[in-house]
This record gives sequence, structure tokens and C-alpha cells, in this order.
Amino acid sequence: MYIPTHFNETDPARIVALIEAYPLGMLVTVPDGVPFVSHLPFLFEAGSGNSQAKLLGHMAKANPQWQHVSANREVLVVFQGPHAYVSPSWYTSPGVPTWNYAVVHLRGKLRLIKEPLALEALVERLTETHESQQLSPWKPNLTGERRIKLLDMIVGFEIDITDIQGKFKLSQNRPLEDRRRVVEELSQSNNQMEASVAKLMSEDIRAEF
Repeated sequence: MYIPTHFNETDPARIVALIEAYPLGMLVTVPDGVPFVSHLPFLFEAGSGNSQAKLLGHMAKANPQWQHVSANREVLVVFQGPHAYVSPSWYTSPGVPTWNYAVVHLRGKLRLIKEPLALEALVERLTETHESQQLSPWKPNLTGERRIKLLDMIVGFEIDITDIQGKFKLSQNRPLEDRRRVVEELSQSNNQMEASVAKLMSEDIRAEF
């Protein structure tokens, strides 16, 4: 990913926060030179001690992508955070139309999770994470034939992360007054995505000044 220095985001806390806020990532593989993408929810697991950080997830067994990793090839996962159009009419100095956004790219080696108990634990963990926001969280309750059938329909995996890139393009190349004007405009929007960009920009400005 092309990252000009002023857009390079290296703060682990901000990178993890983006992944957790926008967990639907794009898993990219390139079998035989042809890109293949699956859109999947992920869990990020921070490394500790000598262990690497990981991404955890699963896909339908009918999805051929899990077979692309048989040769231990590197994979790419892309997380798209908030984004918004920025009009040059908001600036106090000359400019051109642009787009502000925050994205994270993770590269790593993918390993399949085939053991039934480990796969079941992964499904339960993913479910608990995303159901935790519900008033009445749904439980998988995997038992008997239903458990066997459902687990046989999916393939679990974990990705040992070898490289992390964060690009938060938030008008850092513009004068401070222009940045504040962009924040003001986006903050007034009813679009949640645009308001989220304004929040990230405000965090940047506070951190700098």
C-alpha cells in the first residue's frame, strides 16, 4: 500500500480500534496469479511474549479460498474504516477535491483449524463477541447432529500476522485551519461515516497541538 509519511499510522491502539470497530475484512489470496477476495468477520488477538498477533475467522467450506493456502502462501487482510469526501470549498487556501479515509492492511501466514473442539470454540468466541451488543444475546448451542452438521459446513483459520500497515489519510498535509474547517463540516453531517472521519481528525489535531 502506498503510504505518504504524513498519512502513516503506527499507533497500535488506533490500529486495533479500527479493526474492532470495522471487523468485516477482505481476505485476499492470489491463486495462479488471479486475485480472490472473501468478505469475512475477524477477531484480532494481540500477541504476548514470543507469540505473534493473530487474526481468527472462518468461511464456508464451499468457498474454494481455503484451499489456496495449502502451500503456506502469504495472505492479505484489508480493514476499511470510515471515509468521506472532502470539498475544496471548505478550505481557506487553494485545494482540490479529495477523499479522507482510514484503512489497515495485515499480511501473514494462514493455518487451517480442523480439530472439531477448536473450531467449535472459535465459532462460540466469534458469536459471543458480536452478540455482546444485543439485549438478548443469541447462543449457538451446538449439540448432537446439528453440531456435527454445522461444523462440517465451515473451515476455521488463524493468521499469524507478519506485517501491519495503517493509513489514516485525514488532511494532515493541509494547514491547521483547513483541517479544522473539514472537521467542522463533517461533524455537521447526518452521515455516521462522515462524523466518524471528523472524530478521527479531531483526535489527530489534539495529539499534535
